Amino acid sequence: MRATWRGLPAGRHAVGWEPGLEVPAADGSPLVTDHYFPRGEGDFPTLLVRSPYGRGIPWGPMYGLLFAEHGFHVVVQSCRGTGGSGGTFHLWRNEAADGRATLAWLREQPWFDGRLGTVGPSYLGYVQWALALDPPPELKAMVVQVGLHDPHAFLHADGVLHLENALVIALGMTYQHRGVRPFLKATLRLQRRLREATTAQPLRGGHVRALGGEVPWLDEAMAHPDAADPYWHGASLAGAAERLRVPTALITGWHDVLAGQTLDQYARLRNAGCDTALLMGPWTHTSALQRGWPEVFGESLAWLRAHLCGDTSGLRPAPVRVHTGGDTRGEDPWRDLAAWPPPGTDATWYAAPGGHLVEQPPTDSAQLASFRHDPADPTPSLGGPLLSRTAGPRDNAPLEARDDVLTFTGPPLAEPLDVMGPVSARLTLSTDTGHTDVFTRLCDVDPQGRSVNVCDGLGRVRAEAGQEARISVPMGSTAHRFAAGHRMRWQISAGAHPRYARNPGTGELPLDATAFTPVRVTLHTDSALTARRTGSPGR
Repeated sequence: MRATWRGLPAGRHAVGWEPGLEVPAADGSPLVTDHYFPRGEGDFPTLLVRSPYGRGIPWGPMYGLLFAEHGFHVVVQSCRGTGGSGGTFHLWRNEAADGRATLAWLREQPWFDGRLGTVGPSYLGYVQWALALDPPPELKAMVVQVGLHDPHAFLHADGVLHLENALVIALGMTYQHRGVRPFLKATLRLQRRLREATTAQPLRGGHVRALGGEVPWLDEAMAHPDAADPYWHGASLAGAAERLRVPTALITGWHDVLAGQTLDQYARLRNAGCDTALLMGPWTHTSALQRGWPEVFGESLAWLRAHLCGDTSGLRPAPVRVHTGGDTRGEDPWRDLAAWPPPGTDATWYAAPGGHLVEQPPTDSAQLASFRHDPADPTPSLGGPLLSRTAGPRDNAPLEARDDVLTFTGPPLAEPLDVMGPVSARLTLSTDTGHTDVFTRLCDVDPQGRSVNVCDGLGRVRAEAGQEARISVPMGSTAHRFAAGHRMRWQISAGAHPRYARNPGTGELPLDATAFTPVRVTLHTDSALTARRTGSPGR
Protein backbone atom coordinates (compact mmCIF):
# COMPACT_ATOMS: atom_id res chain seq x y z
CA MET A 1 0.00 0.00 0.00
CA ARG A 2 2.82 2.42 0.84
CA ALA A 3 4.36 1.80 -2.60
CA THR A 4 1.13 3.03 -4.22
CA TRP A 5 1.86 6.65 -3.27
CA ARG A 6 5.04 8.66 -3.24
CA GLY A 7 5.58 11.29 -0.61
CA LEU A 8 4.06 9.53 2.42
CA PRO A 9 5.97 10.07 5.67
CA ALA A 10 7.93 7.06 6.85
CA GLY A 11 6.20 4.90 9.43
CA ARG A 12 7.45 4.94 13.03
CA HIS A 13 6.21 1.58 14.32
CA ALA A 14 5.66 -2.00 13.30
CA VAL A 15 1.94 -2.79 13.29
CA GLY A 16 -0.11 -5.53 14.91
CA TRP A 17 -3.64 -6.59 13.92
CA GLU A 18 -6.61 -8.08 15.75
CA PRO A 19 -9.27 -8.86 13.11
CA GLY A 20 -12.89 -9.89 13.52
CA LEU A 21 -13.66 -8.46 16.96
CA GLU A 22 -17.38 -8.13 17.73
CA VAL A 23 -18.63 -4.92 19.30
CA PRO A 24 -22.29 -4.71 20.44
CA ALA A 25 -24.34 -2.16 18.48
CA ALA A 26 -27.02 -0.10 20.19
CA ASP A 27 -29.56 -2.86 19.44
CA GLY A 28 -27.15 -5.65 20.44
CA SER A 29 -26.21 -6.60 16.88
CA PRO A 30 -22.53 -7.52 16.52
CA LEU A 31 -20.45 -4.87 14.72
CA VAL A 32 -17.43 -6.60 13.19
CA THR A 33 -14.31 -4.63 14.05
CA ASP A 34 -10.58 -4.81 13.27
CA HIS A 35 -8.01 -3.36 15.65
CA TYR A 36 -4.66 -2.12 14.30
CA PHE A 37 -2.05 -1.10 16.84
CA PRO A 38 1.55 0.08 16.99
CA ARG A 39 3.99 -2.44 18.43
CA GLY A 40 5.80 -0.33 20.97
CA GLU A 41 5.99 0.65 24.61
CA GLY A 42 3.73 3.29 26.12
CA ASP A 43 0.25 4.64 25.58
CA PHE A 44 -1.13 5.60 22.17
CA PRO A 45 -4.32 7.50 21.28
CA THR A 46 -7.14 5.80 19.40
CA LEU A 47 -8.74 6.57 16.04
CA LEU A 48 -12.27 5.36 15.29
CA VAL A 49 -13.10 4.60 11.65
CA ARG A 50 -16.66 3.37 11.02
CA SER A 51 -17.49 2.35 7.44
CA PRO A 52 -20.31 0.78 5.39
CA TYR A 53 -17.78 -0.12 2.65
CA GLY A 54 -15.96 -2.98 4.37
CA ARG A 55 -12.69 -3.22 6.26
CA GLY A 56 -10.47 -4.63 3.51
CA ILE A 57 -8.81 -2.86 0.59
CA PRO A 58 -8.45 0.10 0.58
CA TRP A 59 -9.85 0.98 4.01
CA GLY A 60 -7.78 -1.33 6.18
CA PRO A 61 -4.42 -0.40 4.63
CA MET A 62 -5.17 3.34 4.16
CA TYR A 63 -6.55 3.95 7.63
CA GLY A 64 -5.70 1.00 9.84
CA LEU A 65 -2.15 0.24 8.72
CA LEU A 66 -0.86 3.71 7.80
CA PHE A 67 -2.14 5.49 10.90
CA ALA A 68 -1.07 2.66 13.23
CA GLU A 69 2.45 3.00 11.79
CA HIS A 70 2.43 6.55 13.13
CA GLY A 71 1.47 5.71 16.69
CA PHE A 72 -2.32 5.28 16.84
CA HIS A 73 -4.60 2.45 17.83
CA VAL A 74 -7.04 2.30 14.89
CA VAL A 75 -10.46 0.70 15.20
CA VAL A 76 -11.92 -0.03 11.75
CA GLN A 77 -15.55 -1.10 12.09
CA SER A 78 -18.25 -2.19 9.64
CA CYS A 79 -21.50 -0.28 10.12
CA ARG A 80 -24.66 -2.13 11.05
CA GLY A 81 -25.80 -4.47 8.26
CA THR A 82 -22.53 -4.25 6.28
CA GLY A 83 -19.25 -6.17 6.13
CA GLY A 84 -20.51 -9.05 8.27
CA SER A 85 -22.00 -6.85 11.00
CA GLY A 86 -25.46 -7.79 12.22
CA GLY A 87 -28.69 -5.88 11.76
CA THR A 88 -29.93 -3.92 8.76
CA PHE A 89 -28.16 -0.97 7.17
CA HIS A 90 -30.02 2.34 6.95
CA LEU A 91 -28.62 5.46 5.36
CA TRP A 92 -28.66 7.50 8.58
CA ARG A 93 -30.85 6.21 11.40
CA ASN A 94 -28.38 4.05 13.35
CA GLU A 95 -25.03 5.84 13.26
CA ALA A 96 -25.30 8.08 16.33
CA ALA A 97 -26.46 5.26 18.60
CA ASP A 98 -23.94 2.76 17.23
CA GLY A 99 -21.11 5.28 17.60
CA ARG A 100 -21.98 5.75 21.26
CA ALA A 101 -22.20 1.97 21.74
CA THR A 102 -18.74 1.54 20.21
CA LEU A 103 -17.32 4.18 22.54
CA ALA A 104 -18.78 2.28 25.51
CA TRP A 105 -16.87 -0.78 24.30
CA LEU A 106 -13.69 1.23 23.83
CA ARG A 107 -13.81 2.43 27.43
CA GLU A 108 -13.51 -1.20 28.53
CA GLN A 109 -10.38 -1.94 26.48
CA PRO A 110 -7.11 -1.98 28.43
CA TRP A 111 -5.24 -0.20 25.61
CA PHE A 112 -7.70 2.74 25.39
CA ASP A 113 -6.15 5.69 27.23
CA GLY A 114 -9.06 8.15 26.91
CA ARG A 115 -7.77 10.05 23.87
CA LEU A 116 -10.05 9.55 20.86
CA GLY A 117 -9.98 10.93 17.34
CA THR A 118 -12.06 10.18 14.27
CA VAL A 119 -11.06 10.18 10.61
CA GLY A 120 -12.48 9.11 7.27
CA PRO A 121 -14.07 10.13 3.96
CA SER A 122 -17.57 10.36 2.48
CA TYR A 123 -20.02 8.33 4.61
CA LEU A 124 -17.14 7.79 7.04
CA GLY A 125 -17.49 11.53 7.60
CA TYR A 126 -21.22 11.18 8.24
CA VAL A 127 -20.62 8.76 11.12
CA GLN A 128 -18.21 11.31 12.62
CA TRP A 129 -20.88 14.01 12.57
CA ALA A 130 -23.29 11.51 14.14
CA LEU A 131 -20.92 11.01 17.08
CA ALA A 132 -20.42 14.80 17.27
CA LEU A 133 -24.15 15.39 17.85
CA ASP A 134 -23.42 14.63 21.50
CA PRO A 135 -19.62 14.54 21.57
CA PRO A 136 -18.16 12.38 24.33
CA PRO A 137 -15.45 13.92 26.52
CA GLU A 138 -12.86 11.53 25.07
CA LEU A 139 -13.30 12.96 21.55
CA LYS A 140 -10.37 15.34 21.05
CA ALA A 141 -10.08 15.68 17.24
CA MET A 142 -11.95 14.98 13.99
CA VAL A 143 -10.76 14.83 10.38
CA VAL A 144 -13.64 14.83 7.91
CA GLN A 145 -12.39 14.07 4.39
CA VAL A 146 -14.74 14.74 1.42
CA GLY A 147 -17.41 14.23 4.06
CA LEU A 148 -21.19 13.99 4.14
CA HIS A 149 -23.53 15.52 6.70
CA ASP A 150 -26.82 15.82 4.77
CA PRO A 151 -28.01 12.77 2.76
CA HIS A 152 -30.93 14.67 1.22
CA ALA A 153 -28.68 17.39 -0.19
CA PHE A 154 -26.40 14.72 -1.63
CA LEU A 155 -29.29 12.99 -3.41
CA HIS A 156 -31.40 16.00 -4.47
CA ALA A 157 -30.80 19.55 -5.76
CA ASP A 158 -33.83 21.84 -5.52
CA GLY A 159 -36.03 18.74 -5.66
CA VAL A 160 -34.15 17.26 -8.64
CA LEU A 161 -32.60 13.82 -8.17
CA HIS A 162 -28.81 13.49 -8.51
CA LEU A 163 -29.48 10.36 -10.53
CA GLU A 164 -26.07 9.07 -11.58
CA ASN A 165 -24.41 9.78 -8.24
CA ALA A 166 -27.32 8.11 -6.40
CA LEU A 167 -26.83 4.93 -8.42
CA VAL A 168 -23.07 4.93 -7.90
CA ILE A 169 -23.31 5.42 -4.13
CA ALA A 170 -25.98 2.71 -3.94
CA LEU A 171 -23.61 0.39 -5.77
CA GLY A 172 -20.79 1.16 -3.34
CA MET A 173 -22.91 0.70 -0.24
CA THR A 174 -24.41 -2.54 -1.56
CA TYR A 175 -21.29 -4.26 -2.85
CA GLN A 176 -18.01 -2.73 -1.68
CA HIS A 177 -18.18 -4.33 1.75
CA ARG A 178 -18.56 -7.76 0.10
CA GLY A 179 -15.03 -7.76 -1.31
CA VAL A 180 -13.11 -6.73 -4.42
CA ARG A 181 -14.49 -9.31 -6.85
CA PRO A 182 -18.23 -8.77 -6.16
CA PHE A 183 -17.68 -5.01 -6.21
CA LEU A 184 -15.89 -5.04 -9.58
CA LYS A 185 -18.53 -7.33 -11.07
CA ALA A 186 -21.31 -5.02 -9.86
CA THR A 187 -19.45 -1.96 -11.16
CA LEU A 188 -19.18 -3.44 -14.65
CA ARG A 189 -22.86 -4.35 -14.60
CA LEU A 190 -23.86 -0.79 -13.69
CA GLN A 191 -21.64 0.60 -16.45
CA ARG A 192 -23.33 -1.68 -19.00
CA ARG A 193 -26.83 -0.90 -17.78
CA LEU A 194 -26.45 2.78 -16.80
CA ARG A 195 -28.34 4.06 -19.82
CA GLU A 196 -31.13 1.55 -19.22
CA ALA A 197 -31.42 2.61 -15.57
CA THR A 198 -31.33 6.35 -16.23
CA THR A 199 -33.76 6.39 -19.18
CA ALA A 200 -36.36 4.02 -17.73
CA GLN A 201 -39.99 5.16 -18.07
CA PRO A 202 -41.01 5.36 -15.30
CA LEU A 203 -37.74 5.92 -13.47
CA ARG A 204 -39.08 4.17 -10.36
CA GLY A 205 -37.61 0.67 -10.19
CA GLY A 206 -35.56 1.16 -13.34
CA HIS A 207 -32.30 0.62 -11.48
CA VAL A 208 -33.05 -2.87 -10.15
CA ARG A 209 -31.37 -4.80 -12.96
CA ALA A 210 -28.44 -2.36 -13.10
CA LEU A 211 -27.79 -2.79 -9.37
CA GLY A 212 -28.47 -6.52 -9.34
CA GLY A 213 -31.46 -6.27 -7.02
CA GLU A 214 -33.56 -3.88 -4.98
CA VAL A 215 -31.97 -1.30 -2.70
CA PRO A 216 -34.75 -0.31 -0.28
CA TRP A 217 -33.13 2.83 1.13
CA LEU A 218 -32.48 4.13 -2.41
CA ASP A 219 -36.11 3.56 -3.43
CA GLU A 220 -37.28 5.47 -0.35
CA ALA A 221 -34.82 8.35 -0.85
CA MET A 222 -35.74 8.74 -4.53
CA ALA A 223 -39.42 8.86 -3.65
CA HIS A 224 -38.98 11.79 -1.22
CA PRO A 225 -37.43 14.74 -3.11
CA ASP A 226 -38.62 17.41 -0.64
CA ALA A 227 -36.20 18.15 2.21
CA ALA A 228 -39.17 19.15 4.40
CA ASP A 229 -40.74 15.70 4.05
CA PRO A 230 -40.96 13.97 7.46
CA TYR A 231 -39.09 11.07 5.89
CA TRP A 232 -35.85 13.10 6.16
CA HIS A 233 -36.34 14.09 9.80
CA GLY A 234 -33.04 13.60 11.58
CA ALA A 235 -31.06 12.89 8.42
CA SER A 236 -29.13 16.16 8.33
CA LEU A 237 -26.43 16.47 10.97
CA ALA A 238 -25.64 20.10 10.15
CA GLY A 239 -26.60 21.15 13.66
CA ALA A 240 -23.66 19.22 15.13
CA ALA A 241 -21.22 21.74 13.65
CA GLU A 242 -23.10 24.70 15.11
CA ARG A 243 -22.16 23.86 18.69
CA LEU A 244 -19.04 21.70 18.34
CA ARG A 245 -15.89 22.46 20.31
CA VAL A 246 -13.85 19.49 19.07
CA PRO A 247 -10.97 20.63 16.80
CA THR A 248 -12.00 19.60 13.29
CA ALA A 249 -10.06 19.51 10.02
CA LEU A 250 -12.04 19.51 6.77
CA ILE A 251 -10.69 18.29 3.42
CA THR A 252 -12.33 18.35 0.00
CA GLY A 253 -11.73 19.11 -3.68
CA TRP A 254 -13.24 21.69 -6.00
CA HIS A 255 -14.92 18.96 -8.08
CA ASP A 256 -15.95 16.84 -5.10
CA VAL A 257 -19.67 15.99 -5.02
CA LEU A 258 -19.60 17.00 -1.34
CA ALA A 259 -17.57 20.22 -1.68
CA GLY A 260 -20.64 22.33 -0.91
CA GLN A 261 -21.36 20.33 2.23
CA THR A 262 -17.74 20.69 3.37
CA LEU A 263 -17.85 24.47 2.94
CA ASP A 264 -21.14 24.55 4.85
CA GLN A 265 -19.50 22.56 7.66
CA TYR A 266 -16.61 25.02 7.68
CA ALA A 267 -18.89 28.05 7.91
CA ARG A 268 -20.89 26.54 10.78
CA LEU A 269 -17.78 25.50 12.71
CA ARG A 270 -16.16 28.89 12.23
CA ASN A 271 -19.31 30.71 13.37
CA ALA A 272 -19.33 28.49 16.45
CA GLY A 273 -15.75 29.48 17.28
CA CYS A 274 -14.49 25.92 16.82
CA ASP A 275 -10.80 25.29 16.02
CA THR A 276 -11.10 24.49 12.32
CA ALA A 277 -8.81 23.92 9.34
CA LEU A 278 -9.82 23.66 5.68
CA LEU A 279 -7.94 22.11 2.74
CA MET A 280 -9.43 22.50 -0.77
CA GLY A 281 -7.49 20.64 -3.46
CA PRO A 282 -7.75 20.12 -7.24
CA TRP A 283 -9.63 16.87 -6.71
CA THR A 284 -12.85 15.02 -7.32
CA HIS A 285 -14.51 12.90 -4.63
CA THR A 286 -12.44 9.85 -5.56
CA SER A 287 -9.19 11.43 -6.73
CA ALA A 288 -8.74 13.07 -3.32
CA LEU A 289 -8.11 9.56 -1.98
CA GLN A 290 -5.99 8.54 -4.97
CA ARG A 291 -3.58 11.07 -6.47
CA GLY A 292 -4.40 13.50 -3.65
CA TRP A 293 -3.72 10.98 -0.89
CA PRO A 294 -0.21 12.21 0.04
CA GLU A 295 -1.60 15.69 0.78
CA VAL A 296 -4.78 14.33 2.40
CA PHE A 297 -2.93 11.84 4.57
CA GLY A 298 -0.27 14.39 5.56
CA GLU A 299 -2.88 16.98 6.51
CA SER A 300 -4.88 14.42 8.49
CA LEU A 301 -1.86 13.03 10.31
CA ALA A 302 -0.61 16.50 11.30
CA TRP A 303 -4.02 17.47 12.71
CA LEU A 304 -4.41 14.26 14.71
CA ARG A 305 -0.86 14.45 16.09
CA ALA A 306 -1.40 18.06 17.14
CA HIS A 307 -4.66 17.48 19.00
CA LEU A 308 -4.14 13.95 20.31
CA CYS A 309 -0.38 13.91 20.93
CA GLY A 310 0.51 17.58 21.46
CA ASP A 311 2.91 17.61 18.48
CA THR A 312 2.09 20.75 16.50
CA SER A 313 5.22 20.66 14.32
CA GLY A 314 3.33 19.46 11.26
CA LEU A 315 0.55 22.07 11.31
CA ARG A 316 0.59 24.74 8.61
CA PRO A 317 0.47 28.34 9.85
CA ALA A 318 -2.71 29.35 8.02
CA PRO A 319 -6.06 27.73 8.87
CA VAL A 320 -7.18 27.58 5.20
CA ARG A 321 -5.27 26.26 2.20
CA VAL A 322 -6.81 26.23 -1.27
CA HIS A 323 -5.57 25.18 -4.68
CA THR A 324 -6.15 27.75 -7.42
CA GLY A 325 -7.30 26.23 -10.69
CA GLY A 326 -6.76 27.60 -14.16
CA ASP A 327 -3.51 28.89 -15.63
CA THR A 328 -1.15 29.69 -12.74
CA ARG A 329 2.11 28.97 -14.54
CA GLY A 330 5.11 30.45 -12.76
CA GLU A 331 3.28 30.65 -9.42
CA ASP A 332 2.51 28.23 -6.63
CA PRO A 333 -1.18 27.33 -7.14
CA TRP A 334 -1.66 26.74 -3.41
CA ARG A 335 -2.87 29.75 -1.40
CA ASP A 336 -2.73 30.02 2.40
CA LEU A 337 -5.59 32.10 3.75
CA ALA A 338 -6.88 33.31 7.09
CA ALA A 339 -10.47 32.32 6.23
CA TRP A 340 -12.74 31.24 3.39
CA PRO A 341 -13.83 33.02 1.33
CA PRO A 342 -11.05 35.64 1.26
CA PRO A 343 -11.82 39.36 1.02
CA GLY A 344 -12.96 40.46 -2.40
CA THR A 345 -15.60 42.28 -4.38
CA ASP A 346 -18.72 40.68 -5.78
CA ALA A 347 -18.78 41.27 -9.52
CA THR A 348 -21.67 40.69 -11.92
CA TRP A 349 -21.65 39.75 -15.59
CA TYR A 350 -24.74 39.89 -17.81
CA ALA A 351 -25.89 37.84 -20.76
CA ALA A 352 -26.07 40.13 -23.80
CA PRO A 353 -27.26 39.85 -27.42
CA GLY A 354 -24.97 38.02 -29.81
CA GLY A 355 -23.79 35.54 -27.16
CA HIS A 356 -21.72 38.12 -25.31
CA LEU A 357 -20.99 38.28 -21.58
CA VAL A 358 -20.64 41.88 -20.39
CA GLU A 359 -20.30 43.85 -17.15
CA GLN A 360 -22.75 46.58 -18.17
CA PRO A 361 -26.27 45.89 -16.90
CA PRO A 362 -29.09 45.98 -19.48
CA THR A 363 -31.32 49.03 -19.68
CA ASP A 364 -34.49 46.93 -19.74
CA SER A 365 -35.78 43.38 -19.57
CA ALA A 366 -36.41 41.81 -22.95
CA GLN A 367 -36.27 38.41 -24.56
CA LEU A 368 -32.66 37.58 -25.35
CA ALA A 369 -32.34 34.02 -26.67
CA SER A 370 -34.25 30.76 -26.63
CA PHE A 371 -33.72 27.06 -27.13
CA ARG A 372 -35.80 23.90 -27.33
CA HIS A 373 -35.10 21.17 -24.80
CA ASP A 374 -36.37 17.67 -25.53
CA PRO A 375 -36.37 15.34 -22.50
CA ALA A 376 -36.36 12.40 -24.92
CA ASP A 377 -32.95 13.62 -26.15
CA PRO A 378 -31.69 15.32 -22.98
CA THR A 379 -28.71 17.61 -22.76
CA PRO A 380 -25.90 15.32 -21.54
CA SER A 381 -23.78 15.86 -18.47
CA LEU A 382 -20.07 16.39 -19.01
CA GLY A 383 -17.52 16.54 -16.20
CA GLY A 384 -18.07 18.35 -12.93
CA PRO A 385 -18.75 16.89 -9.47
CA LEU A 386 -19.51 13.26 -10.31
CA LEU A 387 -18.54 9.93 -8.79
CA SER A 388 -17.64 8.43 -12.16
CA ARG A 389 -14.35 8.49 -14.08
CA THR A 390 -15.67 11.40 -16.18
CA ALA A 391 -15.69 13.75 -13.18
CA GLY A 392 -13.75 16.99 -12.97
CA PRO A 393 -12.72 19.57 -15.58
CA ARG A 394 -13.48 18.62 -19.18
CA ASP A 395 -13.51 20.31 -22.57
CA ASN A 396 -17.11 21.43 -23.02
CA ALA A 397 -16.89 21.94 -26.79
CA PRO A 398 -19.13 18.93 -27.63
CA LEU A 399 -21.74 20.19 -25.18
CA GLU A 400 -21.66 23.80 -26.36
CA ALA A 401 -22.12 22.74 -29.99
CA ARG A 402 -25.64 21.48 -29.22
CA ASP A 403 -28.72 23.50 -30.17
CA ASP A 404 -30.12 23.13 -26.63
CA VAL A 405 -27.18 24.90 -24.94
CA LEU A 406 -26.77 28.69 -24.78
CA THR A 407 -23.35 30.26 -24.27
CA PHE A 408 -22.39 33.83 -23.43
CA THR A 409 -18.68 34.64 -23.69
CA GLY A 410 -16.70 37.63 -22.44
CA PRO A 411 -13.85 39.35 -24.29
CA PRO A 412 -10.22 38.20 -23.89
CA LEU A 413 -8.93 39.36 -20.52
CA ALA A 414 -6.24 42.02 -20.56
CA GLU A 415 -4.91 40.79 -17.19
CA PRO A 416 -5.48 37.78 -14.94
CA LEU A 417 -8.76 37.56 -13.06
CA ASP A 418 -8.99 35.56 -9.82
CA VAL A 419 -12.42 34.34 -8.79
CA MET A 420 -12.42 33.07 -5.20
CA GLY A 421 -15.64 32.33 -3.38
CA PRO A 422 -19.26 31.43 -4.13
CA VAL A 423 -20.65 31.75 -7.65
CA SER A 424 -24.35 32.13 -8.42
CA ALA A 425 -26.73 32.84 -11.28
CA ARG A 426 -29.85 34.98 -11.36
CA LEU A 427 -32.03 34.09 -14.31
CA THR A 428 -35.19 35.57 -15.76
CA LEU A 429 -36.86 33.23 -18.22
CA SER A 430 -40.15 31.92 -19.52
CA THR A 431 -41.27 28.57 -20.90
CA ASP A 432 -44.15 27.39 -23.04
CA THR A 433 -45.06 24.56 -20.64
CA GLY A 434 -44.17 26.02 -17.24
CA HIS A 435 -42.07 22.98 -16.35
CA THR A 436 -38.30 22.83 -16.75
CA ASP A 437 -34.99 22.75 -14.96
CA VAL A 438 -32.10 25.13 -15.62
CA PHE A 439 -28.46 24.05 -15.57
CA THR A 440 -25.93 26.89 -15.43
CA ARG A 441 -22.14 26.57 -15.66
CA LEU A 442 -19.09 28.85 -15.57
CA CYS A 443 -16.29 27.92 -18.00
CA ASP A 444 -12.75 29.11 -18.76
CA VAL A 445 -12.03 29.48 -22.49
CA ASP A 446 -8.36 29.51 -23.50
CA PRO A 447 -6.95 31.24 -26.61
CA GLN A 448 -7.30 28.00 -28.59
CA GLY A 449 -11.04 27.89 -27.83
CA ARG A 450 -10.99 25.04 -25.29
CA SER A 451 -13.85 25.62 -22.83
CA VAL A 452 -13.27 23.99 -19.43
CA ASN A 453 -15.91 23.83 -16.70
CA VAL A 454 -15.14 25.61 -13.43
CA CYS A 455 -18.34 25.28 -11.37
CA ASP A 456 -22.05 24.83 -11.95
CA GLY A 457 -25.52 24.34 -10.46
CA LEU A 458 -29.10 23.40 -11.25
CA GLY A 459 -32.44 24.91 -10.29
CA ARG A 460 -36.08 24.04 -10.92
CA VAL A 461 -38.42 26.53 -12.60
CA ARG A 462 -41.86 26.81 -11.02
CA ALA A 463 -44.12 29.14 -13.04
CA GLU A 464 -47.20 29.18 -15.22
CA ALA A 465 -46.72 28.58 -18.93
CA GLY A 466 -45.64 31.75 -20.71
CA GLN A 467 -45.09 33.73 -17.52
CA GLU A 468 -41.72 35.15 -16.50
CA ALA A 469 -39.91 33.28 -13.77
CA ARG A 470 -37.00 34.64 -11.76
CA ILE A 471 -34.80 32.07 -10.09
CA SER A 472 -31.46 32.10 -8.29
CA VAL A 473 -29.18 29.12 -8.77
CA PRO A 474 -26.19 28.52 -6.46
CA MET A 475 -23.25 27.29 -8.53
CA GLY A 476 -20.91 26.23 -5.76
CA SER A 477 -17.61 27.86 -4.95
CA THR A 478 -14.27 28.03 -6.68
CA ALA A 479 -10.72 29.36 -6.53
CA HIS A 480 -9.82 29.88 -10.17
CA ARG A 481 -7.42 31.99 -12.21
CA PHE A 482 -8.72 33.22 -15.57
CA ALA A 483 -5.40 34.03 -17.22
CA ALA A 484 -4.73 36.99 -19.50
CA GLY A 485 -6.00 36.16 -22.97
CA HIS A 486 -8.61 33.75 -21.59
CA ARG A 487 -12.33 34.43 -21.64
CA MET A 488 -15.15 33.75 -19.20
CA ARG A 489 -18.09 31.78 -20.56
CA TRP A 490 -21.54 31.30 -19.07
CA GLN A 491 -23.32 28.18 -20.24
CA ILE A 492 -27.09 27.66 -19.84
CA SER A 493 -29.22 24.61 -20.65
CA ALA A 494 -32.25 22.78 -19.27
CA GLY A 495 -30.50 19.82 -17.68
CA ALA A 496 -27.45 17.57 -17.46
CA HIS A 497 -28.37 13.91 -17.89
CA PRO A 498 -27.75 11.39 -16.34
CA ARG A 499 -26.18 13.50 -13.61
CA TYR A 500 -29.69 14.78 -12.90
CA ALA A 501 -32.96 13.00 -13.56
CA ARG A 502 -34.84 14.31 -16.59
CA ASN A 503 -37.62 16.82 -16.10
CA PRO A 504 -40.48 15.36 -18.20
CA GLY A 505 -41.80 18.84 -19.04
CA THR A 506 -45.33 17.86 -17.98
CA GLY A 507 -45.31 18.66 -14.27
CA GLU A 508 -45.36 14.96 -13.41
CA LEU A 509 -42.77 13.73 -10.94
CA PRO A 510 -39.74 12.34 -12.83
CA LEU A 511 -39.91 9.17 -10.77
CA ASP A 512 -43.34 8.30 -12.22
CA ALA A 513 -43.29 10.02 -15.64
CA THR A 514 -44.06 7.82 -18.65
CA ALA A 515 -44.39 10.63 -21.21
CA PHE A 516 -42.15 13.58 -22.09
CA THR A 517 -42.95 16.96 -23.59
CA PRO A 518 -40.36 19.22 -25.26
CA VAL A 519 -40.14 22.70 -23.77
CA ARG A 520 -39.15 26.04 -25.28
CA VAL A 521 -37.02 28.06 -22.84
CA THR A 522 -36.58 31.81 -23.39
CA LEU A 523 -33.91 33.76 -21.53
CA HIS A 524 -34.29 37.47 -20.76
CA THR A 525 -31.66 40.22 -20.75
CA ASP A 526 -31.53 40.83 -17.00
CA SER A 527 -30.07 37.37 -16.39
CA ALA A 528 -26.74 37.63 -14.59
CA LEU A 529 -23.80 35.71 -13.18
CA THR A 530 -22.21 36.81 -9.88
CA ALA A 531 -18.81 35.81 -8.47
CA ARG A 532 -16.27 37.16 -5.98
CA ARG A 533 -13.38 38.84 -7.72
CA THR A 534 -10.02 39.13 -5.92
CA GLY A 535 -6.66 40.54 -6.89
CA SER A 536 -4.02 38.28 -8.35
CA PRO A 537 -1.30 37.11 -5.94
CA GLY A 538 1.46 39.66 -5.57
CA ARG A 539 -0.51 42.51 -7.09
